[in-house]
Amino acid sequence: MKIEFTINGRNYKLDVNGDEPLLWLIRDTLKLKGTKFGCGKAACGACTVIIDGQATRSCSYAARIVNGKSITTIEGLENESGLHPVQQAWINQIVPQCGYCQSGFIMASVALLERFPNPTEQQINDSLTNFCRCGTYPRIRKALNEAIENMTSKPKSAV
Repeated sequence: MKIEFTINGRNYKLDVNGDEPLLWLIRDTLKLKGTKFGCGKAACGACTVIIDGQATRSCSYAARIVNGKSITTIEGLENESGLHPVQQAWINQIVPQCGYCQSGFIMASVALLERFPNPTEQQINDSLTNFCRCGTYPRIRKALNEAIENMTSKPKSAV
């Protein structure tokens, strides 16, 4: 089936297997390798991308559903002025241990902060449901806090 969509600001018209997971379209067809395969069941969040402003687990999202939509992957966050504030905070706080899940966490965090620029602890808990086998959750929270401060220019107490 033919679909049209935008990914990282670039328009595509592709003939795809509509039942194929979006993750494989991103990784295999478009060669964007930052989005990772974790569980294949939408549980871990390693495959998280942003579709029309919503954090979405691409491993269980059929390619046909992206027709007419706008997708952002980890590769699409950096712009001419540099890294996204969430990416920079991840670096500053030395968040990754193995790093495998981190692109999914970053994408979920960006989507959260686009929706709630100064989120409550409950909004963070409800939005960041990804898994990190290395247990970097305290550093993730510190980085998220730093990103919130940098993006809002208002200090926020530790989350």
